[in-house]
Amino acid sequence: MAQQLLISGTDTGVGKTVLTALLAAYWQIHRPHLKTAIFKPLQSGVGDREFYQTHFSLDQSSQEITPLWYEQPLAPPIAAEREQRTVDLTQVWHTLELLQKRFDQIWIEGVGGLGTPITYEITVADLARDWRLPTVLVVPVRLGSLGQAVANVALARQVGLQLKGIILSSQSETALHQIEDLTPPWLLENLTQVPVLGLIPPISSFRDRFHLAQVASGLNLEGLG
Repeated sequence: MAQQLLISGTDTGVGKTVLTALLAAYWQIHRPHLKTAIFKPLQSGVGDREFYQTHFSLDQSSQEITPLWYEQPLAPPIAAEREQRTVDLTQVWHTLELLQKRFDQIWIEGVGGLGTPITYEITVADLARDWRLPTVLVVPVRLGSLGQAVANVALARQVGLQLKGIILSSQSETALHQIEDLTPPWLLENLTQVPVLGLIPPISSFRDRFHLAQVASGLNLEGLG
């Protein structure tokens, strides 16, 4: 059975793709005996799937990276409705089952935050619980993130989701120097009772996978499982 980890976040644009790229690069370089897959179950608009295809040599088709894709960058149920389609989670689950048989490690990038709707009835948190996906929460270093992190962790606990830890994401040098003002790790841990497993510094280029792997090595990879 493949090992799986859902990379979720407090919101959209917080660093989920960056963390997924770091982990995939580390596993490809330092654990080449393990077959690694990247899975973005649903995507609205152009972005993540295209990024992974550009920067990684994956033994996956576009459909195996992202089974459901919608043109407009909206929440999946709304994007699907605009195109007169439905969110077919059976198709997504079938693709994941196929990947589980072919790969040893699957990095699954979520949509938005844990509270983001996948359909009109369920959220990312519900899906992660139902599919038994261990999850890491990416929290950006910026004003307001403490409250968002607390809310996302509360949702994870409410639905019974296995939350392995928090990764802080700094998207600028300025933010990197403001961690203790904006998202002190000790305060995050006090408020959420979830361990902070590392900090992602600003990444200037994603072309060098060895550099990405080196950055990943600074995270608590053991804590991520």
